[in-house]
Amino acid sequence: MATLVTFHAHPDDECISCGGVMRKAADEGHRVVLVVATRGELGEVPDGFLDEGEQLWERRVKETHAAADVLGVARVEFLGYTDSGMMGEPTNTAPGTFWTADVEEAATRLAAILTEESADVLTVYDDFGGYGHPDHIQVHRVGLRAAELAGTPRVLQATTSQERMREGMRRFREAGLMPPPAEGEGDGDPAMGKPEAELTCSVDVSAYLDAKRRAMRAHPSQIAEESFFLALPDDAFAQAFGIEDFIEVGKAPGIVDDDIMHGL
Repeated sequence: MATLVTFHAHPDDECISCGGVMRKAADEGHRVVLVVATRGELGEVPDGFLDEGEQLWERRVKETHAAADVLGVARVEFLGYTDSGMMGEPTNTAPGTFWTADVEEAATRLAAILTEESADVLTVYDDFGGYGHPDHIQVHRVGLRAAELAGTPRVLQATTSQERMREGMRRFREAGLMPPPAEGEGDGDPAMGKPEAELTCSVDVSAYLDAKRRAMRAHPSQIAEESFFLALPDDAFAQAFGIEDFIEVGKAPGIVDDDIMHGL
């Protein structure tokens, strides 16, 4: 048995980007640990959704534990920082936000968990944080430094194949599942994800899509039943979420594994 620690910025990020590999690792007998930098205090929630006196962060912590149960997670930890909001928002620089955290100090917090767990594998995000959110970029920076401090042998950056993303968006638009692109936009955001030539690991998680979808449903404050994620037909959901891509730190690109726990 090996230990996988998967590090994320906010509640619900875990099931979207790594839910399949988490459930897969758990089913194969590995220990799965989820670490979340913030409690997602700045998420949007419909009026009347929360109970009287309930704070959003309280609900999102509960949702995280519910999703973790679906994904086979053995331990959930929060690093204690607050949500920074989207890039460019005034909230980015508020005291206590993850974006303003000292990388060395935050990495020391995470490294303590990695050391306690004798982590074999750590997942973070790519250097753009997937889509440019400041907390996601900080996960990349803090995670890589924490792995250095703890001596974690395998570190993988969760990302998305740009080519597969563009093709998927083209098909979704043809099927009427997405609106047409704005003038001059094209299919896909070239800043999101990484070229397939840079990937080192692409995991087919189609066998775990039911768990991945149920984990998303465990976050109703952020992922409504009518949201794009959950409203997709089964075949489209499989196309969008059936493969999880990674770049392993220190490994030459172009040699693509099919399991982040390979050899363990």
